[in-house]
Amino acid sequence: MMGRFERSWTLLKASAAVLRADRRLLLLPLLSSIASLVVIATFALPLAGSGGLARFDAGQPTAGVLFGFAFYFVQFFVIVFFNAALVAAARMHLDGQRPSLSAALGVAASHWLRILGYAAIAATVGVLLRAIEERAGWFGRIVAGLFGAAWTVATFLVVPVLVHENIGPLDAVKRSAQLLRQTWGENLIGTLGLGFVFGLFYVGWALLAALIVGGAIAAHSTVLIVLGGVVVVLGFVLLGLIHSALNGVYAAVLYRYAQTGDGGAGFDGALVAQAFRSKA
Repeated sequence: MMGRFERSWTLLKASAAVLRADRRLLLLPLLSSIASLVVIATFALPLAGSGGLARFDAGQPTAGVLFGFAFYFVQFFVIVFFNAALVAAARMHLDGQRPSLSAALGVAASHWLRILGYAAIAATVGVLLRAIEERAGWFGRIVAGLFGAAWTVATFLVVPVLVHENIGPLDAVKRSAQLLRQTWGENLIGTLGLGFVFGLFYVGWALLAALIVGGAIAAHSTVLIVLGGVVVVLGFVLLGLIHSALNGVYAAVLYRYAQTGDGGAGFDGALVAQAFRSKA
């Protein structure tokens, strides 16, 4: 376990070097988060005042499914679009270029139709998993959780494939799974390690946040409470942006390595090969 953690930590430091070299990459996850909040508000606000959810539950299950699909579809399109821009920017950086935000967004925009198709596939999977969770009780939640995890693993490289290969969304899913098997098979050291490291960061910041807010409350100062709350929220937002950006850089590097055996600028090819070697 410690060996896996050490390799993941080394890869995390290498990925962080890319972000340190070009902090503008953090703007893409930020834009994605803002756009996602707009989508959520667009779908949630009309329901809040109309009792829409109650109607769906009471007698309009088909309408509820269609509404859920529409939400997933738009949300996935937004997320994948900005992830595509992030992967494009990371790839440019790995090629020794200094990408601009407009150039990265331009690459994503040039693939909007394929992104739209993949969003439809992902939305269908999301609706099906939600239906299994709701209708099969605890067993359904387990099945949906396992299938959801498998889907996440299988589609980890879908975005780089959509950006760099001239194939459709369904073939991109197949290609992503193929690349994963070629590169490290079932060994998910990097992905799990990155999640584990950031899990520690989130827990650590949560504990520090409790001290900050607790100290502000103990001081009986409204100003300190407000400032403490702002600091806590900004800390979680920053962690989330860094985590998301690192995932995008990681995906770009892994795709490049799977294709060429080279991690690109700032990465040690031997290190990447060791971290993602296939199980024998």
